[in-house]
Amino acid sequence: MRLHVLVPDGVDDPRRPSGGNVYDRRLVAGLTALGHEVREHRVGAVGLDRVLARIPDRAVVLVDGLVASATTCLVEESRRLGVAVLLHMPGSGPAEPTVLRAVAAVVTTSGWSRRWVVDEVGVPADRVHAALPGVDAGPLVPGSAAGSNLLVVGPLTPTKGYGDLLAALAEVRDLAWTCRCVGALDLVPSFVDAFRAEAVRLGVAGRVELTGPLPPAGVEELRSASDLVVAPSHRESYGMALAEGLARGLPAIATDVGGHPEVLGRAGVLVPVGDPAALAAALRSWLGDDRLRARWRVAAARRRQRLGSWAGTASEVERVLNRIAPAAVLMGNG
Repeated sequence: MRLHVLVPDGVDDPRRPSGGNVYDRRLVAGLTALGHEVREHRVGAVGLDRVLARIPDRAVVLVDGLVASATTCLVEESRRLGVAVLLHMPGSGPAEPTVLRAVAAVVTTSGWSRRWVVDEVGVPADRVHAALPGVDAGPLVPGSAAGSNLLVVGPLTPTKGYGDLLAALAEVRDLAWTCRCVGALDLVPSFVDAFRAEAVRLGVAGRVELTGPLPPAGVEELRSASDLVVAPSHRESYGMALAEGLARGLPAIATDVGGHPEVLGRAGVLVPVGDPAALAAALRSWLGDDRLRARWRVAAARRRQRLGSWAGTASEVERVLNRIAPAAVLMGNG
């Protein structure tokens, strides 16, 4: 089947790595491996309306949610095209509710996101489908006896909970630990400057490393030297950083938000969003209790066996696209 996939113009920008970009890239590769002819369209300087105008009638179109949520032009175009929106993060743009209700299908990246689209936006349940991100299998991380190497993956922004993280780390500065934070530093420069100044004021600047964005191999290298993933986000549709850590047997402390619970299982603990004291208490338990560390590591090793593959993600999305494809398209004429 010929598929048209619309992605943000910056999908391959190494300065701005994101779970959504990784998902888009792996999905395109997976659909191609399944035998589909995938035509990728980048939407940026060339607006969505102009890109859609070049796509023939009755074509099957998968649109990244960031692109789809910016304008209502998909509402009209969905009358002549088989359109599915790939929603990475609910609430991505002003046109999102109108667009989601108009298109033939919505693909979400978690069960939580699927429920949100059905309950909050009012899209019929039979048009909303969850296709969870996959992971790449890797060797179990050995971990250190003290469990003191902490890892946070995500851009340094307020919504990723870095302010809460810093406050929590300051509460456990009497214990031995280091924390590496991997992610873009240029999205909210004023916040990054304030974070650095506050780390100095709290006396933990020498123990918190801001690496900036790293290529996948660089992130994997840090995972191999880590003991625990910390995910203090205020908003999260799934939690790819958790899943990728679990794929290496790393337990986690994460906020009880969005898709985090369905990713983590019992391989760690959930804490309330925006509660540095609870986060600090969880960190103190991890750092101070070797039996707890052993239990979480066993649970993480078990949990990783239940994580899906990117091939499985592509197969799930393929089923959705087959459902919305006109008969002529399924026969190869679209």
